[in-house]
Amino acid sequence: MSDATIIGSGPNGLAAAIVLARAGWSVRVLEAQEKIGGSACSAELTLPGFIHDLCSAVHPMAVASPFLSTLPLSRYGLEWIHPTVPMAHPLDDGTAVLMHQSIEETCDELGADGPAYRDLMSPLVAECPGLMFDALGPPRFPRHPVAMARLGLEGLRSARSLAEARFRGTRARALFAGLAAHSILPLDAPATAAYGIMLAVPGHYKGWPFPRGGAQKISDAMTACFGGEVRTGVRVSTIEEVLPARAVLCDLTPRPLLRIAGHRFTEAYRDKLQRFRYGPGVYKVDWALEGPIPWRAKECSLAGTVHIGGTLEEIAVSEEAAWRGRHADRPFVLLAQQTLFDPSRAPAGKHTAWAYCHVPNGSTTPMLDAIERQIERFAPGFRELVLARHVFTPADFERRNPNIVGGDINGGAADLAQLFLRPTIGTYSTSVRGLYICSASTPPGGGVHGMCGYFAGRRALRDCG
Repeated sequence: MSDATIIGSGPNGLAAAIVLARAGWSVRVLEAQEKIGGSACSAELTLPGFIHDLCSAVHPMAVASPFLSTLPLSRYGLEWIHPTVPMAHPLDDGTAVLMHQSIEETCDELGADGPAYRDLMSPLVAECPGLMFDALGPPRFPRHPVAMARLGLEGLRSARSLAEARFRGTRARALFAGLAAHSILPLDAPATAAYGIMLAVPGHYKGWPFPRGGAQKISDAMTACFGGEVRTGVRVSTIEEVLPARAVLCDLTPRPLLRIAGHRFTEAYRDKLQRFRYGPGVYKVDWALEGPIPWRAKECSLAGTVHIGGTLEEIAVSEEAAWRGRHADRPFVLLAQQTLFDPSRAPAGKHTAWAYCHVPNGSTTPMLDAIERQIERFAPGFRELVLARHVFTPADFERRNPNIVGGDINGGAADLAQLFLRPTIGTYSTSVRGLYICSASTPPGGGVHGMCGYFAGRRALRDCG
């Protein structure tokens, strides 16, 4: 009998397993799928030899994570690939604004708005390690209060208000809008500026890399680092199947957690989980390509990630639509083109591309044409290179991984009401002693950083002495 059972082998479940195993506990990890990794996994989705990431693809939070960055993952085969430029944002005038790892080079891209961007980012990048530890966790007194005060001063406002107050030009505003749109929230919502800042800061500190060979390599390396029992193809139907144990940690969002353990919760706690709100979903497409994407702005080929959405105003319309239950005619598209820098993911001379847009939760509306039209807008001739396509609708995501309810890859809406006290005021604890949540539905939320699992594991150790 193990001291602890972890349900789910996503990065947070594996992080919790590592924390407990390092404390001397015997730990087993149970995964419903035949492959470990949750949202950090890869497969041949289109044609043989073309490796695609099923969900997460680019990992600035992983390399800057206060937990993952301390693990000897390179010893277990994880190699980070850094593209020439972390991110590009093409515009309709045929140019693109680039986010370089260097703040100074990025400022050169922004012209007259360069000094304002430097003033915003430089102090926070200088404090990046401490800022990441304090920001990527539950509410508590910060170890680095000055850095957190700087983040709070700017981050608690909406992304749109910060961009319009700080910047005067289209380029800087568009760059920040694309960063903030990763929040999957309307850009007029409070605290969306924090998302833009918290993606830019690690990008300038350590870049926006991805693993050689696919996101699966992160999960494989974490599993090897854990070194304990991992069983795949084991779907837990009721919590009694894994009891007794000193602790059970669930890498599950509230809805699947209620299915297996709701009968054990107090009525008050069960009601709180039932009121937990999921956010918009994503519609994702993977392509096998004959050649590289023919960007009109050639500098886009220097970037691993491309934000496709034009101006701040256009991106704001797109993100508002998904939040309000509508579908944008011109959706904001997040695209990754890893094979430009990692040829191991495709046959010689061929390429892959990965992209998604935000849609209403549970949407059944096809968005393939809208996504491809957006790419063609900035890369004429893209469709002529397509050898094969694979689509993940919100329902497809949820069928594969029940945690992704309605296609919500962030583990629940991360607006101000659910940003810190998620899924309830108890964060990692539940109303059942010894039963914990370690998924993206706990602080700090979505992203491959392992911090939800790290803090949940620490909570279990503290509670159990």
